[in-house]
Amino acid sequence: MEHRLLGRSGFRVPVLGFGTGTFGGRGPLFSAWGRAGVEEARRMIDLCLAHGVNLFDTADVYSDGASEEILGAALAGRRHRAIVSTKLTLRTGDGPNDAGWSRHHLIGATEAALRRLKTDHIDILQLHAFDAATPVEQMLRTLDDLVRAGKVRAIGTSNFAGWQLMKALAAADRLGTERFVANQTYYSLIGRDYEWDLMPLGLDQGLGALVWSPLGWGRLTGRIRRGQPWPAGSRLHETATFAPPVTDDHLYRVVDALVEVAGEAGKTVPQTAINWLLQRPTVSSVLIGARDEAQLKQNLGAVGWNLTPAQVARLDAASAVTPPYPHNPYWNGQFTELAPPAVPPPGIMAAV
Repeated sequence: MEHRLLGRSGFRVPVLGFGTGTFGGRGPLFSAWGRAGVEEARRMIDLCLAHGVNLFDTADVYSDGASEEILGAALAGRRHRAIVSTKLTLRTGDGPNDAGWSRHHLIGATEAALRRLKTDHIDILQLHAFDAATPVEQMLRTLDDLVRAGKVRAIGTSNFAGWQLMKALAAADRLGTERFVANQTYYSLIGRDYEWDLMPLGLDQGLGALVWSPLGWGRLTGRIRRGQPWPAGSRLHETATFAPPVTDDHLYRVVDALVEVAGEAGKTVPQTAINWLLQRPTVSSVLIGARDEAQLKQNLGAVGWNLTPAQVARLDAASAVTPPYPHNPYWNGQFTELAPPAVPPPGIMAAV
């Protein structure tokens, strides 16, 4: 298993991580994702570790904490072999302080996550969303205290806009506190918005991307095809409204290209979609998920080979969209015809 640096932290992570949103099965969203209990989770973790995948990602809101509990139980006796990543700050209760990144909530939520995970430290702690009600300075000092106390090893963000993330990084530099090194972000062949602000920011500021939903919320599994209804067992019937939007025209243009390239490569559609991501700038690890061991085995086949440059270029072209202002070529000083450019922009690729 290839390992990459997580931003400028000096800490290396495997290029594939395992997302445990399928553990627990509580609530309307997570029950549609999966319902793995401790025994099934333990078997999937066995499989991951056998293939060199030792990064496991969860969150306190996944199945109301059950995902963390199951992950902690399944790692019993081998916690030292794992990199545990979790997220907090989304609402976890009805109380007025059960959300956000106030000092009160950050400390309490971290202690609760440690108990559920049955561990004395969290390797990567990420803020699940931006909190405009609490000063970034308070949040950064609290996270710095948690790192200095040994309860957290590295910190990151998830679902931040570029300006929000840069505001926090600048404040950390000003205060001399612990700095974010990870950005857990949505990124896929049908969702490339990451490339316009967050990818250049990551290159400039030394942030490693931990990619969630690399298969576009289940749309790039190979089961969704042009001219065919969604399969009866697809989770999209229950979860599509939660997903980042995509038009049918764009989806099927990407799917058509994926099917063609996957056939040439002798790989599955999911393996091809994940492999494309692994060749993108700033990507430290792609978080794969699975309802069962069969899905997990298939996704593990995304590494150990690479698409050709020509195949990458075809997928780039099929998935490209006209970038929003001010990212299009004209407003970036490239006085050319306003048409979808090669993505990411040439300057980003040159910086790698």
